[in-house]
Parts: sequence; C-alpha cells; structure tokens
Amino acid sequence: QVQLVESGGGLVQPGGSLGLSCAASGSIFNIGAMGWYRQAPGKQREMVAIITRGGSVNYADAVKGRFTVSRDNAKNTVYLQMNSLKSEDTAVYFCNAVRYGVHYWGKGTLVTVSA
Repeated sequence: QVQLVESGGGLVQPGGSLGLSCAASGSIFNIGAMGWYRQAPGKQREMVAIITRGGSVNYADAVKGRFTVSRDNAKNTVYLQMNSLKSEDTAVYFCNAVRYGVHYWGKGTLVTVSA
C-alpha cells in the first residue's frame, strides 16, 4: 500500500500563485509515475500534470505554461507549482501515484481561486 498526503491548498486571488506538495509513504519502492488530478464542483476528475520517475512530464492543455510539476525521488514527493491562477482552476486537487499498475490517491486538497 502507498499512502499519499497532500499539502499546500488554500485561497488565492486570480493571477496569484500557489504550491502543492504530496509525500508518499508505505510501500514506496518502485513507485512509477506520480502526478496531480483535480475535480471541480459538478465535474469529473481530470488529469492536471503527470511526471514519470525519469522526469518526463505531461500537462493538461488548460494548465500548460502556468503549472509546473516536479518530483524528488529521494523524498518520494511530488510538487505542483501553480502560477497565473484563474477562477476555473478552483477544484480539489488529488495526488496520484502508480505502483505496479495500481493507482493510489491522496484525500485531496482544496484550491480556491477567488477575489
């Protein structure tokens, strides 16, 4: 089992920045891709950004150029730096990790972009 704990959510004004982090614990050997998904009220969960163990990244079109995903394999931690935030970025952000084909999820952290 892999446990994921997110931190860093909160309220930010449009145009502002916020950083999220997610630490993995438990059976962390051979964790593969890690990343972030989000779910806005009344919408389905969607991929935001994914990073492989080797550092290859993939972003949703809606966040390209504004968000940056990174990871520290030694700390088993994945980060999401969010800049130029928009109201439509408001959502619960979930950390995700894949290990031997099994997806693990954090409980989520709320990001609210509002004036």
